[in-house]
Amino acid sequence: MGEQQQPDFIDPDAFVTGMLIALILMGVYLLYLYLRHRRSAISQVSEKEIRQILEHHFAYYRDLEETDQNKFIGRVAQFISLKSFIPRMFKVVTAEMKVLISAAAVQLTFGLSEVCLRHFRRIIIYPDAYYSTVTKQMHKGEVNPEAGAIVLSWKSFLSGYANPDDSYNLGLHEMAHALELENLIKNEEYAFFPEEVWSDFQQEADVISRRIRSGQHEFFRTYAGTNEQEFFAVAVENFFERAESFRQGFPQLYSILVLLLNQDPLKKMT
Repeated sequence: MGEQQQPDFIDPDAFVTGMLIALILMGVYLLYLYLRHRRSAISQVSEKEIRQILEHHFAYYRDLEETDQNKFIGRVAQFISLKSFIPRMFKVVTAEMKVLISAAAVQLTFGLSEVCLRHFRRIIIYPDAYYSTVTKQMHKGEVNPEAGAIVLSWKSFLSGYANPDDSYNLGLHEMAHALELENLIKNEEYAFFPEEVWSDFQQEADVISRRIRSGQHEFFRTYAGTNEQEFFAVAVENFFERAESFRQGFPQLYSILVLLLNQDPLKKMT
C-alpha cells in the first residue's frame, strides 16, 4: 500500500495574520477612495460660481448667446473636474484661477466638442514669472507634454486678458501649444484636426514665417517666426484678439483657423 495521505490543516496563526493583512489593505483602499472623493468634491467649483466669475471677467463668454453660455459653463466645469490645479510659491488655487484658466482652454476648444486636453492633467500656477528647470531660464508659461502639465504665471495670464485686443494673451498662447500637441498624442482625442486643413495651415505658416524672419512682415510679432509651434500659438492669439484685422490681412490663413477650431470669432460659432 502507498503512503497514507495526511489531511491538510490551516495554521490558525497564519490564518489570523492573513485576515489582518487583508483587513488593513481593505481599510487603506477605503481611506484612499474617501480621500479622493473628498479632494474631488473640494476641488470643484459650482456652476453658479462659474457663471458669476465668467460674467465679471470673461468677455468671450458674455458675447455668447444664452444657449452657448450654458454650454460654455458646462465645458468649464468639465475641464476643472479633469485637472489638478497645483500652486507653486503660494498656497491656495482660488476658484477664480480655476475658472478663468479653464475658460481660456474652453475658449480655444469651444468648437471642438470632444476636446478637453486630456493628456494635460496638471495645471501648474506660479504667481509671477518663474525659473524653468527644463529650459534653464525665466518663463511666463510653458507646456510640458512629458509631465502632462501646462504651466502659467498668474500675473501674466491676467495681463493677457486685461487688454483684449493687443494679441498678447498668455492663456491662449499656452493652450494653443497644448492643443497642437494633443492633436498628435495618441489618446481618445487624437487627430481631431482634419489632416488636409492642418497641411494647409503648415504651408501658410511656412511662407509667412519666412517673411517674418526676413523682416518683411509687421502684423505678427517677430516671435511668431521662431518655428511652426510658435507661429500657431501667436496666430491663435491674433485670431481671437484681432480677428477683423487678421481676416482682412490674411483671409486664407484666417479661414484655415476657422476650419481647424470650428469657430469664427467674428461670428462666435460656425
